[in-house]
Amino acid sequence: MRLFAIRDYRLLFSAQVIALFGTGLATVALGLLAYDLAGPDAGTVLGTALTIKMVMYVVIAPLAAAHADRFPRRTLLVLLDAARAAVVLALPFVTDVWHIYLLIGLLQASSAAFTPTFQAVIPDIVTDPASYTRALSASQVAYTMESLLSPVLAALALTFMTFDRLFLGTSAGFLLSALLVLSTRIPDARPTGHTRARDNAAAGIRTFLTTPRLRGVMALNLVVAAAGSIVVVNTVNHVRDGLGGSQSDVARMLAASGTGTLLAALALPRILDRIPARTVMTAGAAVLTAATTAAATLTATGTATWTATAIVWTVIGTGTALVITPTGNVLRASVPPDTLPTAFAAQFSLSHLAWLITYPIAGWLGTNTGLTPTWTLLAVLAATGTTGALLLWPRHDPPHTTTDHHHDQRQTTTGPPTPPQHHTDSITLDTAAQKTAAHDRAAQDRAALDKAA
Repeated sequence: MRLFAIRDYRLLFSAQVIALFGTGLATVALGLLAYDLAGPDAGTVLGTALTIKMVMYVVIAPLAAAHADRFPRRTLLVLLDAARAAVVLALPFVTDVWHIYLLIGLLQASSAAFTPTFQAVIPDIVTDPASYTRALSASQVAYTMESLLSPVLAALALTFMTFDRLFLGTSAGFLLSALLVLSTRIPDARPTGHTRARDNAAAGIRTFLTTPRLRGVMALNLVVAAAGSIVVVNTVNHVRDGLGGSQSDVARMLAASGTGTLLAALALPRILDRIPARTVMTAGAAVLTAATTAAATLTATGTATWTATAIVWTVIGTGTALVITPTGNVLRASVPPDTLPTAFAAQFSLSHLAWLITYPIAGWLGTNTGLTPTWTLLAVLAATGTTGALLLWPRHDPPHTTTDHHHDQRQTTTGPPTPPQHHTDSITLDTAAQKTAAHDRAAQDRAALDKAA
């Protein structure tokens, strides 16, 4: 495969897989640790811990991306991996719930800086559009390690060891990831032209608010979070208390969701070569809305069997991949290359802002009112997000954003003002000949985007 012939990408992809494998073990162990400390209130503990995670992501990610052009990215990634390894080693020794909250805050602060920096490196290494599409899919496959292979291996490990030993695997994964990143040749970020960190962060958010297709992506973030919070937060209580399962059964149910994600991610590169990203992503949102409605129906009617739950969890994983996998291509088509890191950071923060809404609902409301009303509310949120995406993202979407990026830059840099430039698809149209040439280039761009998306 041509993609994996790129040495630096191959090493970074390996680092991502290994780190996510460790993260997957920690995800299972954290849920079981919460159940061990709080029992039936584990949903509240887990919901709070994950809410802390989302706060860190929303606040820190855009600031980290804003400073990405001021630090060597390879050094930053290695230091963040080492910090995460150290924090995870402390989790097996917690004795109170507040210990979980403190350590999760430290751990996720590092992850919030690591993830957008890592994501922004990939397009600088994989420059071919077709290969980049496959890199996005490969990255999505890597992310399923947290919900597929890691839970399966965790289930096997739990047959002969206690769950707190799983944290050791997480720490080892972060350390090995750091060594692999250290062996790569990662280019430093290109200067963005913004003179202050907050200007960099604001530029990414402003791009989302002023670009129709990216406003649609914001709505889709809510759909993914509404469905995903059911799996991430409520699985441990649903399996242990509702279905009477064991620790290993919790891992197996999480793996069912990962199976759906993996199968969809493997099929998507060929699908995205023929079908526009908008169609695929809104279809995924409809799948997630149907799955959350089915989950609420199962608990309301008392028909939440092992088989029925596993099917719904698998469908949620499938819908999640349909929405998330094409997002990178949509971002790349919407912003110029020098602002891509801030766009990725904005998406990272905005997507986790949606999780910040749904995690407390799944955790706190689920514990206090039961799963049926909680999942019903999440289904309503998923339907709202799906409707919003269909309305905000135009059906006939132009190949490039019409947002004036140069205008954004003028407002966030110092120096004399630049006269306004009126352009379409970043081309100034002055004469009839230029208009004709621009039209031809736009048609070629549109064909290229349709093929990549």
